[in-house]
Amino acid sequence: MSLVQHITILYRATVLLGTLLVSFAVQVSDASAQSRIKDIANFEGIRDNLLVGYGLVVGLNGTGDDIDDAVFTRESLIGVLQRLGVNARDNDLDTDNVAAVMITANLPPFARQGTRIDMTVSAIGTAESLQGGTLLVTPLMGADGEVYAVGQGPIAINGFSAGGNAETITRGVPTVGRISNGAIVEREIDFDLKELQSVKIALKNPDLTTARRIAQAINTQLGGNSAISTDPSTVQLDVPERYRGNTVAMLTDIEQLPVRVDTPAKVVIDEKSGVIVIGNDVRISTVAIAQGNLTVRITETPQVSQPNAFSNTGTTEVVDRTEIEIDDDSDKRLALLPSGVTLQEVVNGLNALGVGPRDMIAILQSIKAAGALQADIELL
Repeated sequence: MSLVQHITILYRATVLLGTLLVSFAVQVSDASAQSRIKDIANFEGIRDNLLVGYGLVVGLNGTGDDIDDAVFTRESLIGVLQRLGVNARDNDLDTDNVAAVMITANLPPFARQGTRIDMTVSAIGTAESLQGGTLLVTPLMGADGEVYAVGQGPIAINGFSAGGNAETITRGVPTVGRISNGAIVEREIDFDLKELQSVKIALKNPDLTTARRIAQAINTQLGGNSAISTDPSTVQLDVPERYRGNTVAMLTDIEQLPVRVDTPAKVVIDEKSGVIVIGNDVRISTVAIAQGNLTVRITETPQVSQPNAFSNTGTTEVVDRTEIEIDDDSDKRLALLPSGVTLQEVVNGLNALGVGPRDMIAILQSIKAAGALQADIELL
């Protein structure tokens, strides 16, 4: 085999390897940019419901509410004792081992009677800590006023408070605690998912392109045109004939489908903390940027002037000495950001100017005002 043939074979192998590497890189990029439908959207009827209740925590070691100041705690304690057959209305209650609290919980979708759920307990009075306390039986109600769960149990807190006459140390929030599996579901929310004729899929981040891609992915999986995007946040899915009476199986088949999420170009700025988040699709038109601040520093260094030794006419005087420094950032240069630069190039260009987050916020706002920033700026 001649040298030319060897070179030709080597060239073709190199081209083929390069093609394979590019193809592999594109596939990896596409796969990494895709998300499952279950991660970017919610299905109709599969949702939590919020519960709330009011109760009393007992067993506190002198860190509860002041009965004289917290009237609601006093009246609640008297009511509980009277229901238990104890007449405390005519007695002078003086205890600091009781605290009034609000209880919040999430009722999971399709929670059945007897299922246990977690609760969060928060003091609403003058209690200093809920450590060591026990929540008395408390009904938890939904937005419709019906009782859906009942909670009771010892409270676990993540913080503590200790101190004396001169100093107090507090870590975490000792007036908020949690009771794991402390509430029992007593009422179920009726929703017949398997008999639905159509299902609405709600996007967590509404977007026209993403909604259309979800509909296309579902139609490819199920066949036909059963899914259609009705608006940026909703995909309407008619249950195909083969899934009638078994909607759960259909949702299981489509929730794992990968979809490439499209996001708008956006720059999010938190003025309070100086945090800047720049989206991947942010682009900047050709623009020149210069950044600099004028700093004037004045330092006073007074000196003492004394007369010569054994002088009868001289006096000791304080002589002012002022030093002025001016920094006009003359070492900063004009930086050019070319048109269509990527996110990485934007960051590199701004870092090259030697600016901090605060100055970077002003620069981004100025670029937007100049019409060169092809993205929306959202201030938190």
